[in-house]
Amino acid sequence: MDNCIVVTGGAGFIGSNFVNAWVMLGLGKVINLDKLTYAGNLENLAEISDDENHVFVQADIGDKETVAALLKQHQPKAVLNFAAESHVDRSIHSPGEFIQTNIVGTFYLLEEVRAYWSALNEDAKRDFRFLHVSTDEVYGSLTADDPAFKETNPYEPNSPYSASKAASDHLVRAYHHTYGMPMLTTNCSNNYGPYHFPEKLIPLVIHNALNGKDLPIYGNGSNVRDWLYVEDHCSAIRRVLEAGKIGETYNIGGWNEMTNLGVVHTLCDMLDQAQPKASGSYRDQITYVQDRPGHDQRYAIDATKIERELGWKPAETFETGIQKTVQWYLNHQSWVEHVTSGEYKKWIGDNYQAREKA
Repeated sequence: MDNCIVVTGGAGFIGSNFVNAWVMLGLGKVINLDKLTYAGNLENLAEISDDENHVFVQADIGDKETVAALLKQHQPKAVLNFAAESHVDRSIHSPGEFIQTNIVGTFYLLEEVRAYWSALNEDAKRDFRFLHVSTDEVYGSLTADDPAFKETNPYEPNSPYSASKAASDHLVRAYHHTYGMPMLTTNCSNNYGPYHFPEKLIPLVIHNALNGKDLPIYGNGSNVRDWLYVEDHCSAIRRVLEAGKIGETYNIGGWNEMTNLGVVHTLCDMLDQAQPKASGSYRDQITYVQDRPGHDQRYAIDATKIERELGWKPAETFETGIQKTVQWYLNHQSWVEHVTSGEYKKWIGDNYQAREKA
């Protein structure tokens, strides 16, 4: 077993950032398995497309035969599961896709990994890891005065997306306790940064602002999220993979709570400086739309466990991370134009334009 890992969902936002960093840091070979749905994009991996340490395979995590063959051929020391349907709004419109990928797909993946792991020799069994990447949304919603989510918080998911991720977390836990598989789980707060598909708040606002479109804000914009720069998230996952205690969960957060409206104001002000409009401010494009059903009021991650036990903490503040993010999008307009064609435009129309302005 050489220094090879399998990454599922490695052409998506977080997965591609992880794969790019792993290869560029010279940490070993990555077998990158991705179905290439609307949010999976090989352009995210252009910088390592010719690197011998990156092998891309287009397949679903539920494709048992392909997964089994890859595990047998490459003999990885770890499998990292980033693959997931992840947008709450899409889960409200089409929950079946989330059940299929996040629950059924994770189950099939676990079954193939269990078969592979069970056949390893004792040393390889001991060294193997399955790392499951999850979300803070499984914990439900907080009030303004509630303490931030700890790893011991009960699960209280409120959307089809978070319920499907909670189910996948439970499956991973069960496979550890039932079969003894060496599992690790991470639950992260809202990520932002390069290669973020423009349906989520930050890239959507940047894209719409520069194109003179409305900047849609749900409700009054008071919903609070903790923001984590994606490269910090990737470094945390590498640290958990390296030194995390088997069977444990680690919350990964950025210690950056902000309201959605505060995030949008920050982005508008930064764009006003970096690429000013002919007249007025990008804030003039803000519109308030009908809130989405069951919109959780606040998420916040208590990331003290990973800092205390593994010595990890984020390198970026929101101010430094968002500056890097805005600059990346300004420098990569061709990437944005490529990914905002086709299905994305139809989705934006279905989700936002059909909502009444508040």
